[in-house]
Amino acid sequence: MSNQQNTDVRLIPLSALQHYAFCPRQCALIHNDQAWADNYLTAQGNLLHKRVDSGEPETRNGTRFERAVMVSAQNLGLTGKLDLIEKDLKTEKLTPVEYKKGKSKSTNIDKIQLCAQGLCLEEMTGQSVPEGYLWYWQTRKREFVAFDKALRQQTLAVILQVKDIFISGALPKPIYEKKCKACSLIDICNPKLVQQDNSVGYLTKIFSLD
Repeated sequence: MSNQQNTDVRLIPLSALQHYAFCPRQCALIHNDQAWADNYLTAQGNLLHKRVDSGEPETRNGTRFERAVMVSAQNLGLTGKLDLIEKDLKTEKLTPVEYKKGKSKSTNIDKIQLCAQGLCLEEMTGQSVPEGYLWYWQTRKREFVAFDKALRQQTLAVILQVKDIFISGALPKPIYEKKCKACSLIDICNPKLVQQDNSVGYLTKIFSLD
């Protein structure tokens, strides 16, 4: 019975974790309301991933490079496509590499998505995946990311929070911040307008008067 229940659960795309870490409202708009809009940033990201995914598997210096690898982890409730997996042919060690269009961030937004990829590989293969890399197009540099206890706990917490949004169908209230300007959904979300809209509370107050 438990196995049947697991297969009936809606799996969370790995990209939803990054969306949630950036903004819970954005995550709900994209994955529950099916809202999407492109801007120059998303267009750059799509182009980058298209280039990465189109590469052929290859082996260099004892390492196998597999691109556009689909993963599915039922226990975690996650699914998605990994940009690149590096496999050490001697030790069998697997290392996920995620490509990003911008540059390294001060928050763990990108690291959470990458760590989730490592967790998926661990569930699917039964082996430890202790680390990964983020490759940034703007700086042309790889950033090493250790999947330590703190990052794993943060990633698992985000997974649970996204599950709650998927199950409840809730749309979190907007919080207007500087980062909203870079969001392709700003016109759909209208964070300033919705945040300042007190009409519901106003009407409730009127009709509650004796």
